Amino acid sequence: MNLVISEQSVKLRPITENDKEVLSRIYASTREEEMKRVPQWSAAMVKAFLEQQFDAQHDYYQKNYVGANFWIIEKDGQVVGRLYVQENFQNREVRIIDIALLPTWRNQGIGAAILNDVMKEATRLQRPLTIHVESFNPAKSLYERLGFRKVSETNGVYHLMEWRPDSN
Repeated sequence: MNLVISEQSVKLRPITENDKEVLSRIYASTREEEMKRVPQWSAAMVKAFLEQQFDAQHDYYQKNYVGANFWIIEKDGQVVGRLYVQENFQNREVRIIDIALLPTWRNQGIGAAILNDVMKEATRLQRPLTIHVESFNPAKSLYERLGFRKVSETNGVYHLMEWRPDSN
Protein backbone atom coordinates (compact mmCIF):
# COMPACT_ATOMS: atom_id res chain seq x y z
CA MET A 1 0.00 0.00 0.00
CA ASN A 2 1.29 3.43 -0.90
CA LEU A 3 -0.23 5.50 1.85
CA VAL A 4 0.36 9.21 1.38
CA ILE A 5 0.65 11.04 4.71
CA SER A 6 -0.52 14.62 4.44
CA GLU A 7 1.11 15.81 7.67
CA GLN A 8 4.65 16.79 6.65
CA SER A 9 6.23 16.07 10.04
CA VAL A 10 4.72 12.56 10.20
CA LYS A 11 6.32 9.62 8.42
CA LEU A 12 5.62 5.91 8.24
CA ARG A 13 8.34 3.30 8.01
CA PRO A 14 8.09 -0.49 7.98
CA ILE A 15 8.68 -2.18 11.32
CA THR A 16 11.86 -4.22 11.76
CA GLU A 17 13.05 -6.74 14.34
CA ASN A 18 14.90 -3.84 15.98
CA ASP A 19 11.53 -2.19 16.73
CA LYS A 20 10.18 -4.96 18.97
CA GLU A 21 11.07 -3.10 22.18
CA VAL A 22 9.34 0.13 21.15
CA LEU A 23 6.40 -1.78 19.70
CA SER A 24 6.06 -3.58 23.03
CA ARG A 25 6.12 -0.22 24.82
CA ILE A 26 3.43 1.17 22.48
CA TYR A 27 1.30 -1.92 23.12
CA ALA A 28 1.76 -1.67 26.90
CA SER A 29 0.70 1.97 26.81
CA THR A 30 -2.68 0.94 25.41
CA ARG A 31 -3.29 -1.24 28.48
CA GLU A 32 -2.18 1.16 31.23
CA GLU A 33 -5.69 1.86 32.52
CA GLU A 34 -6.55 -1.82 32.52
CA MET A 35 -3.42 -2.66 34.53
CA LYS A 36 -4.43 -0.15 37.21
CA ARG A 37 -7.38 -2.43 37.94
CA VAL A 38 -5.04 -5.17 39.21
CA PRO A 39 -3.22 -3.34 42.02
CA GLN A 40 -2.25 -6.64 43.63
CA TRP A 41 0.14 -7.33 40.75
CA SER A 42 3.72 -6.22 41.21
CA ALA A 43 5.41 -4.07 38.56
CA ALA A 44 7.37 -7.17 37.49
CA MET A 45 4.15 -9.18 37.09
CA VAL A 46 2.55 -6.44 35.00
CA LYS A 47 5.67 -6.14 32.85
CA ALA A 48 5.85 -9.92 32.27
CA PHE A 49 2.12 -10.11 31.48
CA LEU A 50 2.27 -7.22 28.99
CA GLU A 51 5.37 -8.63 27.29
CA GLN A 52 3.67 -12.01 26.92
CA GLN A 53 0.50 -10.40 25.57
CA PHE A 54 2.46 -8.24 23.13
CA ASP A 55 4.41 -11.25 21.85
CA ALA A 56 1.18 -13.21 21.33
CA GLN A 57 -0.50 -10.31 19.54
CA HIS A 58 2.55 -9.55 17.41
CA ASP A 59 2.91 -13.19 16.34
CA TYR A 60 -0.84 -13.42 15.60
CA TYR A 61 -0.79 -10.30 13.42
CA GLN A 62 2.30 -11.45 11.51
CA LYS A 63 0.79 -14.89 10.81
CA ASN A 64 -2.80 -13.86 10.11
CA TYR A 65 -2.34 -10.66 8.14
CA VAL A 66 0.22 -11.78 5.58
CA GLY A 67 0.89 -8.99 3.09
CA ALA A 68 -0.30 -6.26 5.45
CA ASN A 69 1.66 -3.08 6.08
CA PHE A 70 3.15 -2.88 9.58
CA TRP A 71 4.44 0.63 10.12
CA ILE A 72 6.10 2.67 12.84
CA ILE A 73 4.68 6.20 13.01
CA GLU A 74 7.34 8.87 13.45
CA LYS A 75 6.90 12.58 14.02
CA ASP A 76 9.94 14.73 13.43
CA GLY A 77 12.05 11.57 13.53
CA GLN A 78 10.72 10.39 16.90
CA VAL A 79 8.69 7.17 17.28
CA VAL A 80 5.15 8.10 18.33
CA GLY A 81 3.12 5.00 17.48
CA ARG A 82 2.25 2.19 15.14
CA LEU A 83 -0.13 1.68 12.23
CA TYR A 84 -0.99 -1.72 10.82
CA VAL A 85 -3.17 -1.83 7.68
CA GLN A 86 -4.20 -4.52 5.22
CA GLU A 87 -5.15 -3.00 1.88
CA ASN A 88 -7.09 -5.99 0.57
CA PHE A 89 -8.64 -7.66 3.61
CA GLN A 90 -10.81 -10.60 2.48
CA ASN A 91 -10.63 -9.21 -1.07
CA ARG A 92 -13.21 -6.56 -0.25
CA GLU A 93 -12.07 -3.94 2.26
CA VAL A 94 -9.21 -1.98 3.73
CA ARG A 95 -8.69 -3.12 7.34
CA ILE A 96 -6.96 -1.07 9.98
CA ILE A 97 -5.53 -3.89 12.04
CA ASP A 98 -4.21 -1.52 14.67
CA ILE A 99 -3.39 2.11 15.25
CA ALA A 100 -1.86 3.21 18.55
CA LEU A 101 0.00 6.29 19.72
CA LEU A 102 2.14 6.67 22.80
CA PRO A 103 0.27 8.63 25.53
CA THR A 104 2.25 11.88 25.13
CA TRP A 105 1.28 12.01 21.44
CA ARG A 106 -2.45 11.35 21.84
CA ASN A 107 -5.09 14.06 21.40
CA GLN A 108 -2.85 16.17 19.18
CA GLY A 109 -4.54 15.40 15.86
CA ILE A 110 -1.91 12.90 14.68
CA GLY A 111 -4.26 9.90 14.77
CA ALA A 112 -7.11 11.80 13.10
CA ALA A 113 -4.78 13.01 10.33
CA ILE A 114 -3.50 9.49 9.68
CA LEU A 115 -7.03 8.07 9.71
CA ASN A 116 -8.09 10.71 7.19
CA ASP A 117 -5.18 9.67 4.97
CA VAL A 118 -6.22 6.00 5.22
CA MET A 119 -9.79 7.07 4.38
CA LYS A 120 -8.49 8.85 1.25
CA GLU A 121 -6.70 5.65 0.23
CA ALA A 122 -9.88 3.60 0.81
CA THR A 123 -11.75 6.12 -1.35
CA ARG A 124 -9.11 5.80 -4.08
CA LEU A 125 -9.48 2.01 -3.91
CA GLN A 126 -13.29 2.28 -3.69
CA ARG A 127 -13.37 -0.04 -0.69
CA PRO A 128 -14.92 0.24 2.75
CA LEU A 129 -12.53 0.83 5.64
CA THR A 130 -12.94 -1.23 8.81
CA ILE A 131 -11.44 -1.42 12.28
CA HIS A 132 -12.20 -3.42 15.42
CA VAL A 133 -12.37 -1.28 18.55
CA GLU A 134 -13.20 -2.13 22.13
CA SER A 135 -16.46 -0.57 23.25
CA PHE A 136 -14.70 1.29 26.08
CA ASN A 137 -11.78 2.58 24.00
CA PRO A 138 -11.71 6.41 24.08
CA ALA A 139 -10.69 6.41 20.39
CA LYS A 140 -14.14 5.04 19.49
CA SER A 141 -15.56 8.55 19.67
CA LEU A 142 -12.91 9.73 17.17
CA TYR A 143 -13.93 6.99 14.73
CA GLU A 144 -17.57 8.01 15.12
CA ARG A 145 -16.73 11.69 14.48
CA LEU A 146 -14.93 10.63 11.31
CA GLY A 147 -18.04 8.80 10.08
CA PHE A 148 -17.35 5.20 11.13
CA ARG A 149 -20.46 3.23 12.11
CA LYS A 150 -20.72 0.07 14.19
CA VAL A 151 -21.66 -2.85 11.93
CA SER A 152 -21.26 -5.74 14.38
CA GLU A 153 -20.28 -6.63 17.92
CA THR A 154 -18.39 -9.56 19.40
CA ASN A 155 -18.79 -10.64 23.03
CA GLY A 156 -20.32 -7.25 23.86
CA VAL A 157 -16.81 -5.79 23.84
CA TYR A 158 -15.41 -5.62 20.31
CA HIS A 159 -17.15 -3.40 17.81
CA LEU A 160 -16.44 -3.76 14.13
CA MET A 161 -16.68 -0.23 12.77
CA GLU A 162 -16.89 0.64 9.10
CA TRP A 163 -16.45 3.77 7.01
CA ARG A 164 -17.54 3.86 3.39
CA PRO A 165 -16.23 6.20 0.72
CA ASP A 166 -19.78 6.95 -0.38
CA SER A 167 -20.88 7.93 3.15
CA ASN A 168 -19.36 11.44 2.95
